[in-house]
Amino acid sequence: MTPAQRLVQAINARPAELSAALCGFALFFCLFSGYFMLRPIREAMGIQGGVENLQWLFTATFFVMLAAVPLFAWLNSKVPRARYIDWVYGVFISQLLLFAVLFQQDADAVWLARTFYVWISVYNLFVVSVAWSLMADVFDSEQARRLFAFIAAGASCGGLAGPAAGALLVDGLGQAGLIFSAAGLLGLAVLAKQHLMHWRALAGAGRPGAAPSESPRLPVLGNPFSGLSRVLGSRYLLGISAFVILLATASTFLYFEQARLVEQTFSDRNEQIRVFGLIDFAVQALALLTQLFITGRVAQRFGLRALLAGVPVLVCLGFIALALAPTFAMLAALMIMRRVGEYAFVRPGREMLFAPLDAESKYKAKNFIDTVVYRAGDAVSAWAKTLLDMLANGILVAALAGAACAALWGALGWYLGGRRPEPVEPKH
Repeated sequence: MTPAQRLVQAINARPAELSAALCGFALFFCLFSGYFMLRPIREAMGIQGGVENLQWLFTATFFVMLAAVPLFAWLNSKVPRARYIDWVYGVFISQLLLFAVLFQQDADAVWLARTFYVWISVYNLFVVSVAWSLMADVFDSEQARRLFAFIAAGASCGGLAGPAAGALLVDGLGQAGLIFSAAGLLGLAVLAKQHLMHWRALAGAGRPGAAPSESPRLPVLGNPFSGLSRVLGSRYLLGISAFVILLATASTFLYFEQARLVEQTFSDRNEQIRVFGLIDFAVQALALLTQLFITGRVAQRFGLRALLAGVPVLVCLGFIALALAPTFAMLAALMIMRRVGEYAFVRPGREMLFAPLDAESKYKAKNFIDTVVYRAGDAVSAWAKTLLDMLANGILVAALAGAACAALWGALGWYLGGRRPEPVEPKH
């Protein structure tokens, strides 16, 4: 058996799917390598802007997202679907280059720290959401079930390489150099996308004999607000939206506690960047091992419900444990478990929910959920966490509230995992 045949067998692919699976893996590797070089800078910028002001940054991010989504939806309705990602990533590459210049001139400016924090909070959701829209467009439902776990492992490998490279290179390249490097990696992701769209017509969702689908040479139908109207008109998409809001709530509660503890422990900017990078490295290493050896087996044996409900149940138990033993070790363990679970189980499972849907749902409705709905959940939960901290000095009340949200999150995941709709017929 050749190495290629062994790899095909290991990732549960068909021989004709190997190049596309590897290309999808590479695309996410580039995206997440670049983002995780920038993420520690973002976390340090949040601390520089004041941990007590994080809820304002979350709120600003939501309103920027609210303005950006209709613009990108308008673009989606004007350019061919096959070229949409080129335009979106091209815009972000130009903005990254601009930030690199600004950081080179005055890296310590508080206004720049806050602007970059908000911008990258918009950037990371957009580039990942568009990439998963592409994957849901390129692969059909049956291919998605087999290949998405391996493709998601590219994100974990990138999540390993990015923080490691950032921690090693930040002293030599500086923050501006890391931002410039992230722009280059985003450009490589655009090249990977070219092969995927070509393969789609030959052996993917657009292959001869496959279920009918809209041509990627045409723009996605609808207006700039059709993502919102599509979500409001579908109980299924509303359920996914609620799932995302509950996920964001659990994440935000833990994020605020992490920021507070790092601020108390480390005062130097580069040291904060290095610490956040090492945390990210540990999370991605565990996520990669889980994706390679556990995710596929869990999905195959227990189905989509296990991917969507298992992690929220564990997070619920973790919040209860944190309420009983509010220590840094417990918080760190819960934070790592939540993030590993999201990358290895929840995200691949969530993306599978969109595979049977039409192009407008895959691009516009999905993008609205992944960006506006997610950041709305961030903003609301940030203020809720601030209010809980004001009412009760300590983590007990916040941990119990987090446990309740995680329990609802798990119940909704179980419901969605068993309620996948029939594919929507394409519009003519």
